[in-house]
Amino acid sequence: MSEFHPLSAASPTRTIELTIDDRPVRVPEGATLLEACSGAGIETPTLCYLSSLTPANACRLCVVELEGSRALVPACSRTAEEAMVVHTDSERVRHSRKMVLEFLASAVDLAVAPDLAGYMERYGADAGRYGASARTAAQPVRIDNGLYVRDYSKCVLCYRCVEACGTDAQNTFAIAVAGRGFGTGIATEFEVPLPDSACVYCGNCIGVCPTGALMFSSEYEMRRDGTWNARSQTQTDTICSYCGVGCTLTLHVQENRIVKVTSPADRGVADGSLCVKGRFGSAYVQRREDDPVR
Repeated sequence: MSEFHPLSAASPTRTIELTIDDRPVRVPEGATLLEACSGAGIETPTLCYLSSLTPANACRLCVVELEGSRALVPACSRTAEEAMVVHTDSERVRHSRKMVLEFLASAVDLAVAPDLAGYMERYGADAGRYGASARTAAQPVRIDNGLYVRDYSKCVLCYRCVEACGTDAQNTFAIAVAGRGFGTGIATEFEVPLPDSACVYCGNCIGVCPTGALMFSSEYEMRRDGTWNARSQTQTDTICSYCGVGCTLTLHVQENRIVKVTSPADRGVADGSLCVKGRFGSAYVQRREDDPVR
């Protein structure tokens, strides 16, 4: 029998038993089906889910089949209950995930979303069967500041950036989901440019974006020029030197230059969140006399 043991010392002592893919699994009361699947070693695809954010239930990629339920249920937010019988890889589940992936890939650019490319192959999704004219999200890249760009032709409306900008992390509320139907998108208040919005340039929205819709200006420019090479880059963890909080920085270095900075969500004091200095303030490390002032 598989058992899931959370790391939190305050975890409930009572456990419940359910069946996942014909295997008995025990989890703490209050655990989600996604946590139960993870504890049982069952890899479940996700898109809008991130452990440090409130589940948004937006993408429906993590759906599983629950016996007795008319509809498929989102594993990321559905609480596990005693005696549940769950199927994570049934024909119905696989068909639903395939359709979700095909709809996404037919509407947006997933060129820099490697996880989704793997899921497409796993479920045999073919967005091309909808035709080249199916794309609806094509639009110009928004470049209105020197730190990061917004390319909403890559946005899958996963809500991660909105959650990170809101109560889950930053509490700035600079962006939100606006519009309806095909006009739905992520926007600042009254669609003002970022410099005129409430944005504080913490970059936490970039840190949680799974598709490259939000991207460091340095990465965007290097990709545009054909010089971005993720395979040749090294990643080094260090501690931010700007204050005493002690946030962990992951420096991405290519050809002896820091090309972007991230922060691990699974360790450190800030759960992947940074401020503007930690996220974007590393340029001084390699400032040369002949470098242009940006």
